Amino acid sequence: MNKSVFFGALTVAGLMAGAAAATTLEDVKARGKLNCGVTTGVPGFAEPDANGVWQGFDVAVCRAVAAAVLSDSTAVEFVPTTGKTRFTALASGEIDMLARNTTWTFSRDVDLKFEFTGVNYYDGQGFMVPKALGVTSAKDLDGATVCIQTGTTTELNLADFFRANGISYEPVPIETGAEAVQQYIAGACDVYTTDASALAAQRANFEVPGDHALLPEIISKEPLGPLVRHGDNEWGDIVRWTLNALITAEELGVTSVNIEELSAGTNNPEINRLLGAEGELGSMLGLEPEWAKRAVAAGGNYGEVFERNIGEATPIGLARGLNAQWTDGGLIYSPPFR
Repeated sequence: MNKSVFFGALTVAGLMAGAAAATTLEDVKARGKLNCGVTTGVPGFAEPDANGVWQGFDVAVCRAVAAAVLSDSTAVEFVPTTGKTRFTALASGEIDMLARNTTWTFSRDVDLKFEFTGVNYYDGQGFMVPKALGVTSAKDLDGATVCIQTGTTTELNLADFFRANGISYEPVPIETGAEAVQQYIAGACDVYTTDASALAAQRANFEVPGDHALLPEIISKEPLGPLVRHGDNEWGDIVRWTLNALITAEELGVTSVNIEELSAGTNNPEINRLLGAEGELGSMLGLEPEWAKRAVAAGGNYGEVFERNIGEATPIGLARGLNAQWTDGGLIYSPPFR
């Protein structure tokens, strides 16, 4: 055997050994539970209720994946993570996926070796101040003390914004959103900056929300979405297409109310493929035909999840905006199910 053939054989053997390793899908099925990383608590997005049951917009993504894979939306172990610990938890295998208001960036995708599976909320960094401060623009914050979570994109965004506008600030670094709110309310900082959605969510829980203003400037793009580890493409496909199933269900008018009726078959081939009434999409993922039906039934389609957790009728009161369907002028868009 010449050297090239020998090393070629070794390479194939190595690939085969790697292929024999348990995949995340196999691990989740064997465990009977999905380990999902979430935030330490952002109202409307992810926090435990009075009974300790996790609820929220990001939580719904975890539950949809559990329903798709395990036929049980409650088979989830929620693992609270901070801006600093979230990536270690995912890279180490402590969690199977991360659904924690995490921004899709080049370095996180490429350098940290993670795979973002889509965007479930288009956001941007904003500023909150006490109205008593008398500030109406972020450009008036020269010399302000600013509460900011470490290990997040907000740190660099903040530095860039103040530098570009020729003003200075004093950072007050904190670990979690809850700590940031405590410090801000206590007056340890003049300003709290993070994703605008999180500011609105946390303000809704203040004793007097009207005493605090969200400044008009949005200083960054923050496409937030679930992510998995590089290298396990099958699992990445499952998380990606579960999110896409929620989005497509809204576009096609499939809701938690009519899903049973529609799953019996319709005149729309894409609805039939989505709900497993025809085609082989489930088997392509290594799942049952009704995987997407289970995902949507777990908490409703994307629009239902949005309105129930963070929509305009909730205390958080977020308009759809960029997070409207593409057919309504927003950016929410799924590739076709075919």
